[in-house]
Amino acid sequence: MPKLVAHGPGNEEGSFIVRADRQIRLGRQPTGGKSIDPFTIAWETSLSRNHADLRWAEGKLEVSRVSGSKNPVFFKGTARERFSMELGEHFVIGTTTFSLIEDRVDVGHEDPTPLETVSFTMAEIKSTRYRDADDRIAVLASIPEVLRRASSDEDLFSRLVLLLLEGIAAAQAVGIVRVVPDTEAIEIFHWDTRKAGPELKPSQRLILEAIKDRRQSVRSIWGGAADRSPAYTMADAIDWAYCTPVPGAACAGWGIYVVGTAGDTGFDLRPDVKFTELVADLLGAMRDFQSLERQQTALGRFFSPVTLPILASPEGEKALEPRQTEVTVLFCDLRGFSREAERSRDDLMGLLHRVSRALDVMTKCIHSHRGVIGDFQGDAALAFWGWPLDDETDALEACRAAVEIRQRFANAAERKGDPLSGFRCGIGIATGEAVAGRLGTAGQFKIDVFGPVVNLASRLEGFTKTLRVPILVDERTVERLCEGDVRFRRLVRVKPYGMDRPVTVSELLPKGEEPNLLNEASVRQYEKALDAFVEGRWDESFTLLHEVPPWDHGKDFLTSYILKFQRQPPPGWDGVIALTSK
Repeated sequence: MPKLVAHGPGNEEGSFIVRADRQIRLGRQPTGGKSIDPFTIAWETSLSRNHADLRWAEGKLEVSRVSGSKNPVFFKGTARERFSMELGEHFVIGTTTFSLIEDRVDVGHEDPTPLETVSFTMAEIKSTRYRDADDRIAVLASIPEVLRRASSDEDLFSRLVLLLLEGIAAAQAVGIVRVVPDTEAIEIFHWDTRKAGPELKPSQRLILEAIKDRRQSVRSIWGGAADRSPAYTMADAIDWAYCTPVPGAACAGWGIYVVGTAGDTGFDLRPDVKFTELVADLLGAMRDFQSLERQQTALGRFFSPVTLPILASPEGEKALEPRQTEVTVLFCDLRGFSREAERSRDDLMGLLHRVSRALDVMTKCIHSHRGVIGDFQGDAALAFWGWPLDDETDALEACRAAVEIRQRFANAAERKGDPLSGFRCGIGIATGEAVAGRLGTAGQFKIDVFGPVVNLASRLEGFTKTLRVPILVDERTVERLCEGDVRFRRLVRVKPYGMDRPVTVSELLPKGEEPNLLNEASVRQYEKALDAFVEGRWDESFTLLHEVPPWDHGKDFLTSYILKFQRQPPPGWDGVIALTSK
């Protein structure tokens, strides 16, 4: 944190911590206020009683001379009424130089043995009564709001330390510290003092004993200044210090370190420790909650809202473990991207927004039907059903998601200016055994699905370009659907490139009558043609195909294949078309 240090001509020195929420008034006898801290420089005769106001803003210290002050303020060799200074710079009033430095609190590694060190049991703290309960409760009541409104960790630490100073009257300084994992090194997150004074160096011994060894609040008492070794790094006015661990996984190794003087209450610090432990509990609980929120947000990218409560439960970690199970995999690829990229070469950010919108539509449709997002690959999405929960309707839900995606894009195509206008999508769905879950190494993993069924779904998605239909499924998916609000048309039997087993490929269609969609009579007519094709009766198949509506693109593949071989099956025909590319 920034600190203003004053250096006088006779080795006089004073310092003041610069806080973002407080104004500093500099002078020989400056007047303070509710949000104004006085910084007294008694040795400098050139200073007026109130000479300059200082405030930290946007990473700089703003200095303005108080109206009526007698002597100038010199900054960079020039008298200034108002200026902003950065860390490492200084200004001069009279014979005193004021330097702005970064205050770094170091930990004392060789602090002397304390006169007394005690730890506080939970029962002892619980039975302790506050002497000033109303004031303490008022401070505690404001802590949740402080934790919620903090814009960053540094802002949180700064606000929290100020509240602790307000709630612990005997405290001269408070810090948020951490024991670095797997070491005995101490990191100082934030430190603040009630008033300017000698440099403070927290005791490493006390911090380690509280956080690492005993895992409970520990207090140490030292003797007077005469009893301390010259190397001891605590301020002369400090008689005691205690450290309270912060509980919770999100604050592992954290502690609140408080130092002060005996004052009127002597060394009975139990009310102060109780107050600090309540603050630590609130901090730990809030940080754990925020960590859980972040995890849920990250998981929300993959999982549907129905699944998230299970993953947030105590069994959630186990639910993420990979396992072999039957899954239904969906590949959805955005079509028309190259064409739209050419049209939008002068507005690539606009194109990126449209692609993001398209992926968002896919995600919402998948999540609304209980699917898991496995990956985004450029302008394509991979989703699957059957993990972490499995249900007999998994395949149906995958098909419903595909139909909804197709309908959303079709509706957008009819609206001029819609971000999705100009895009289409191809979707492949396959069902089979796979390993699904949190896959990867301990340091880098993702939610994914692994197995031949994934490759098949990808091949089916690519095959939609050849067959010129939007959604293709394999026969195992069709077999899983005894009934539902979707229907199918068997299109062809193929052996995908690089695969050994043939697959009966079907087009997925919504139920009901829609323009440019085959009715049930036309579907039956096509499937008669397909049966004749598979059995080698190609003349009959060709005739039946011409009775299917002419606007249907799904029949074009069989028609072209029959004409390619002049209506005669090739030698060794087994009803399966071997694909020669992906």
